[in-house]
Amino acid sequence: MPVELVFVAAATLFASATLTLAVRRAALARGLLDVPNARSSHSVPTPRGGGLAIVLAATGGFLALYALHALPTRLLVALCGGGIAVAAVGFVDDRGELPARIRIAVHIAAAIWAVIWLGGLPALRTGSSVMELGWTGYVLAVLGVVWTLNLFNFMDGIDGIAASEAIIVSAGGGSLMLSAGLSPQVPAAALVFAAACSGFLPWNWPRARIFMGDVGSGYLGYTIAVLAIAATRDSPVFAWVWLLLGGAFFVDATVTLARRILRGEQPHVAHRSHAYQWLARRWGSHRPVTLAVIAVNMLWLLPSAWLAANYPPFALWILAGAFAPLIIVAIAAGAGRQERPAQ
Repeated sequence: MPVELVFVAAATLFASATLTLAVRRAALARGLLDVPNARSSHSVPTPRGGGLAIVLAATGGFLALYALHALPTRLLVALCGGGIAVAAVGFVDDRGELPARIRIAVHIAAAIWAVIWLGGLPALRTGSSVMELGWTGYVLAVLGVVWTLNLFNFMDGIDGIAASEAIIVSAGGGSLMLSAGLSPQVPAAALVFAAACSGFLPWNWPRARIFMGDVGSGYLGYTIAVLAIAATRDSPVFAWVWLLLGGAFFVDATVTLARRILRGEQPHVAHRSHAYQWLARRWGSHRPVTLAVIAVNMLWLLPSAWLAANYPPFALWILAGAFAPLIIVAIAAGAGRQERPAQ
């Protein structure tokens, strides 16, 4: 990758770390603290809203790439337009709970914005053939963006887990695209995004000195979904590659949601029944759970994604083989299990 792109990534990382410190000081000065309650996974009041630093640093990095002619207009507009809208509604929600209908309306509008600018969900690799989806691809892409940005919100419940997941998914996806000889435009954006998350992570690592908040978690999910769609336009197999990379979050969030809905619970009601939340309580700490998720990503999902990228006809089989044990582990760990008052 050209030296100037590495410089943009390094500057983005520094900006993110510096901005996180500034946001933390501002939150402390204004008393913007996340006070523990019965649904919390933390025990001491902690500043929130640190994800704003990621949003600002990443946006600056994307604009720098565009100025260097390393990012196409369509991808820039998709990333920044919808991303800022998602971050803005999260920012407001962090300071006073918004009605769910307003949040979801903004999420859907942002997803439609991104999908239109990217030209819909492109063809997908299915075995040895490539399937064109037509208008169905637009619907699936919108649903995929909305689900991804919300699942990052669901999964951002313990220290360090969401930022580290975003780093591995984006850096891994970008690296696999480069190794496949694809256009460097999406990898450049993915590297800058990973750098923005990396600048924030030390402040959020257990025990966290600041939380990401909805301003950051929704933005992370949105950006990853946009990058994944853009990557799939370069190569049909990369829909499965990016899905594999995010498998830890997708499996836990999806299994939890499915079991809660089957039990008749409202999906938007706050809870602590994700597998990672059960494990954090069982193990008595956030750190080992976050490290375990990182290990699963690096030792299981990243190699699986590499196999899918290099053997496209077998990508769906690889995804099924990689996800099957994760589903079993998630259920065994408690994903979606009904909570008891004393737990």
